[in-house]
Amino acid sequence: MSFTAVLRSEWIKARSLPVLAGLLLLMLAATIGFSLIGAATLGKQNAGKPDFDPLLISFYGINFGQLAAICFGAVCAAAQFRHNGTRVWFAAVPRRGLVYAGTLVVIGGISLIAGLVAAAACFLGGQPLLGEHRVPLDDSSAWRAMAGCAIYLALMALFAAGLATLARNATAAMGILVPIVLLLSFTLGDVSHHGGFTEFLPDRAGRQALVHAPTGTLGPWSGLAVTALWAAAAIWAGGYALRRRDA
Repeated sequence: MSFTAVLRSEWIKARSLPVLAGLLLLMLAATIGFSLIGAATLGKQNAGKPDFDPLLISFYGINFGQLAAICFGAVCAAAQFRHNGTRVWFAAVPRRGLVYAGTLVVIGGISLIAGLVAAAACFLGGQPLLGEHRVPLDDSSAWRAMAGCAIYLALMALFAAGLATLARNATAAMGILVPIVLLLSFTLGDVSHHGGFTEFLPDRAGRQALVHAPTGTLGPWSGLAVTALWAAAAIWAGGYALRRRDA
C-alpha cells in the first residue's frame, strides 16, 4: 500500500473518533480563551513593570491549551491499539513504519493547523487589550511567536503520540506528560529561579519562542529545537517498540 493510501486511511480514522474533534475544539477554546482573559486582567495589572512581557501574555492560554494538545496526540496514536486493532492495520499494511509515519503526519498536520488558528486569534485578540504596551504586528517577534505557538502545540501532540505508541495506551502517555508540564516544570522553576536544567524541559524550552526578548541559554528557535528533540526521542522509542512487539 502506498503512503498516500495509508495517509488517507489515517485521516479517516482520525475523523471517525468524535473525541478527537472535541479535544481540538478544547485546545482552541482553552488557548484562545485563557489568552484573552490573561491579556485583559494580568496584562493590565502588570503592564509597565520591569518583568512584564507584552508578547508572552498574549499566549497565556497555551499553559492550558497544551494539555488538550497532549490528550489529542495520545488518544489519536493509541486508537489503533484498542480491541487488538493493530492486527487489522498490520494485516492490511505489513510495513509498520508506514502506518506509524501516517499517524504522525496526521497528528502533526492537524495540530499545526489548529495551532496556527489559535496563535493568530491569541495575538490579534490579545494585543489590543494591552493599549500602549502592545506589540505591533510589523514586529518580527510577533510573527515568530505566532509560528512558534503553532509549532510548539504540534510538537507536544507528537511527543504524546510517541509515548502513547510506546506504552500502547493513551492514559499512560497523558499520565507522564501532563504532570511534567503542569507540575514539574513550574515547581522546579520556582526552586531554581531560571537557569540550570529546567530551561531544557520540553515546555519551558519551547515557550522561549513566545517571549518578546528571550534571556537565558536558549533562544526562540533553539528552544523549539530542544522541544523537538524531546518529541523525536519519544517518537523513536515508540517506533522501535512498534516494530519489535507482537501485534
